Amino acid sequence: MQLPLTHGETTLIEVVRITDPVRHLSSEDLAGDTAAIWEGDQVQRALSLIAELPAGELYRCFLPGWGIRAHSSTRQLFEIAFCFRCHGARVWEPGLPVEQQGHTFDAKSPPARELLDRFSSCLPN
Repeated sequence: MQLPLTHGETTLIEVVRITDPVRHLSSEDLAGDTAAIWEGDQVQRALSLIAELPAGELYRCFLPGWGIRAHSSTRQLFEIAFCFRCHGARVWEPGLPVEQQGHTFDAKSPPARELLDRFSSCLPN
């Protein structure tokens, strides 16, 4: 999956557990509860996994359960919501046209499974 051009500025990632997935069909931003903060190597690994996500066939539900907010040292850079059921992702970035916000990924691929495992590990037992 193609990451926003600003991804190289990312120093911190908020992992977001999405509480109202239906909202994201037409929302202007990512909403949910912060489940974890990733820094350093965790940021680099997460961005690598996202960049490695192969394209997939899109289904129709788009009910994302997880997302990220990428931050530089001074500002929020972009947000991405992931639906591992329909293989869809939505990117929000300042100035990004609506037609470039939607992406697909193969949710059964090794990078997607590892990313979902990393997200899931943020939940309390």
